[in-house]
Amino acid sequence: MALILAQHLAEGICFGYRMPDSFDLDSLAKVKLYDLNVKGGPFGLRTLRLMQAFKNKTKFIRDYDVAIFQGFFTPLAVHHHTRGPNIYYCNAPPRFAYDQFEFHMSLLPIWKRLLSRAYMPHLRKVYEEAVNNMDVVVANSRNIKMRIRRYLNVETVIVHPPCDTRSFKWLGQEDFYLSTARHDPLKRVDVIIEAFKLLPEKKLVVCSGGGEGKNLRALAAGAPNITFTGWIDEQTYHDLIGKALATIYIPTDEDFGLSPVESMASGKPVIGVQEGGLLETIIPGETGVLLDPDPTPVAVAEAVLDLTAERALDMRPRCEERAKAFDTDVFVKKMKEIVLSVV
Repeated sequence: MALILAQHLAEGICFGYRMPDSFDLDSLAKVKLYDLNVKGGPFGLRTLRLMQAFKNKTKFIRDYDVAIFQGFFTPLAVHHHTRGPNIYYCNAPPRFAYDQFEFHMSLLPIWKRLLSRAYMPHLRKVYEEAVNNMDVVVANSRNIKMRIRRYLNVETVIVHPPCDTRSFKWLGQEDFYLSTARHDPLKRVDVIIEAFKLLPEKKLVVCSGGGEGKNLRALAAGAPNITFTGWIDEQTYHDLIGKALATIYIPTDEDFGLSPVESMASGKPVIGVQEGGLLETIIPGETGVLLDPDPTPVAVAEAVLDLTAERALDMRPRCEERAKAFDTDVFVKKMKEIVLSVV
């Protein structure tokens, strides 16, 4: 998203750090790059360094008429930009500091938990002060609009994240369902795996990776119908999603969830869940299935059995049409309108 904003709206882009193989910056040949080059370190150190870097090393934004902020810590630079409008595109207030605070605390050893609890009030304070200095705050979904209102007491406009729909293609129907979520406890990939252990005649491909990968592979041990790809490149992902019968994505209160849109852009329906951003993208019965919140493996298994190859194929035209509502061109148009409304 930051690359798209820079490519279509900006003369410069600033980022905290960049992994060498993360993104191709060739499309930004005419855009000035500001790399704050924030290093990692022991527990919490990168967070502190990012906060300090955006707060203290971003005076160059004074040279620009409009500033768009995107990311958790970028708003801390807002005090440097007083010559023109400031726009914050918020994918979500930092979840480790707000709605998922207790969950993240539960994952830490006691000493890290104590440090985090002691520091979190300061982090919230500086973040909230920065957000309140914005001229416009953009939420990526109705779900995030409500979360920002609840935790930050700020009103927002909604612009859904961009999907390059033209890069996704329907490539046929091979005999497998695809899990697209990162391997994280809140993504509930374990529930999907348990469902396919109940369905030995159905094949599941689990793509992506993450901290829960080892546990998920152990959970799937002895189930030959379940395979893992690990982290994959973009082309492999496009091929998998283009060939699957359908995708399965059932995270806990997802901010927005781009992979269901990518699935629909590929003409593939989604087995999702009735919470979070998925309520704004998937149309039940037309572009997929929405299960009750906190779905059981049995509920997922029943949805898989119901979403046959024939039914999935019937949904293809509506899926492709639905995805167009979230196309990159739509995103860029709406963001340009917001910029023009404040200059």
